[in-house]
Amino acid sequence: MTEANQNACCSCSAAPKLIFACSGAADVGRISDLAARKLTAEGAGKMFCLAGIGGHVTGIVATTRAAAAILAIDGCPLDCARKTLEASEFRQFEHLRLSDLGMEKGQSPATDERIEQVVERGRMSLAAGTQV
Repeated sequence: MTEANQNACCSCSAAPKLIFACSGAADVGRISDLAARKLTAEGAGKMFCLAGIGGHVTGIVATTRAAAAILAIDGCPLDCARKTLEASEFRQFEHLRLSDLGMEKGQSPATDERIEQVVERGRMSLAAGTQV
């Protein structure tokens, strides 16, 4: 393992729980992104680089394969986060779609209430801890 790969891995004894959020230009992308950041700040998991998965960045893919759980948060039914993970052959992960919570693209400003609703669902998904 290279030094870069070692630095990309969790240094704790337990495998990390990783969060991949849609961070698209729409309001629901903003909510997804902010919820992932809040989950990370709380210690529920660690927001990780979805672009690195799509770009097949070796260290990011390797760390994700070693994860204890993966949560994909998508803002809309396009499911960009889910599809990016699946395109890199990740099949076992929790998936949270904001449109399933009644949030519509272009009609859901990023309020504290909406962000907290996603954070609460994200906490439950990460606690369930789907094994990768």
